[in-house]
Amino acid sequence: MTAVTAAPEAGAVEDSAPSVLLSREGDVARLTLNNPRRKNAMSHPAWLLLRDSLAAVAASDARVLVVTGAAGDFCAGADLSVEREARPPMARMSEVNQACLALHRLPIPTIARVDGVAVGAGMNLALGCDFVVASTRARFSEIFVKRGLSVDFGGSWLLPRLIGLHRAKELVLLGDMLGAEEAHRWGLVREVVDPADLDAAVDALAERLLAGPPVAMRQSKRMLNDSFEAGLERALEDEARSQEINFATDDAVEAGHAFRDKRAPAFRGR
Repeated sequence: MTAVTAAPEAGAVEDSAPSVLLSREGDVARLTLNNPRRKNAMSHPAWLLLRDSLAAVAASDARVLVVTGAAGDFCAGADLSVEREARPPMARMSEVNQACLALHRLPIPTIARVDGVAVGAGMNLALGCDFVVASTRARFSEIFVKRGLSVDFGGSWLLPRLIGLHRAKELVLLGDMLGAEEAHRWGLVREVVDPADLDAAVDALAERLLAGPPVAMRQSKRMLNDSFEAGLERALEDEARSQEINFATDDAVEAGHAFRDKRAPAFRGR
C-alpha cells in the first residue's frame, strides 16, 4: 500500500509528508495520523485523505487495521488553526462524515493504538475502532463543548452504545479529560499498558485476530454493528445466512480437522 496524497488546505503550512500515512506489514495495515506539530490534529484535506486511505484498506486483502498517531499522540481532533473554507459547514462535515462511515463500515477488525491525547473527533476516531489499546499516558476528552461545538465524528451515536446515555452526557456536556485508567474503568479502553509496551500489546492483539477465521469474523462484526437496529427475527435470519456461508468455507473444514487432531487451526479466509 502507498500513501494517498491530498492538496493542502488554504492557510495551512504544507509539509513534505502526507497528513495520513498508509503502510502494510504482512496482513496488518497501519494508518498513521501525521501532523505531529499539532498533536496530529486533522485539517479538512486530512479527513479526506483518511477517507480515501480507509477505502484503500477496504479494497485490499489486509486482515487487520491499526490506527495510530505520530510522535507520541493519537489525535487532537480537528485542526482549528487552519483557515476555514468558504463552503458551508454542512458541506464540509458531510465529507468528514464519509471518513467516519468508512471506518465503521470496514469489515476487518480494527485496533486504535492510543498514546498521548485522543480528544474531540480524535477520541471518537479511536472509539470507532473495534479495540482500543492505550498507554498509561493516554488522555481522552469529548472536548467539543469547550470549543463552542457539539459532538461529532459519530460520538452522539457511539457513546450511548458504549457506556450508556447518562455517562455519554457527562463526557459530552462537561468535556472533562479522562486518564487512561479511568477510560478503562468506563469500558472505553480494552487494555492499558506502559508506553514502552504499547507496540507489543497492539502486535499481540493483532496476532490473535489474524489467527481467527476471516470470513466468519467479518460476518460477526457486521451483525454486531447492526444489532441495535435489527430486531431478533432479523438477527436470527442474519445468523443463519452467515452460518450457511461459513459451512461452505475451507476454514470450517480446517476447524473440524484441527479439533479432531487436537491442534490449532490454520485459517486462510476461504
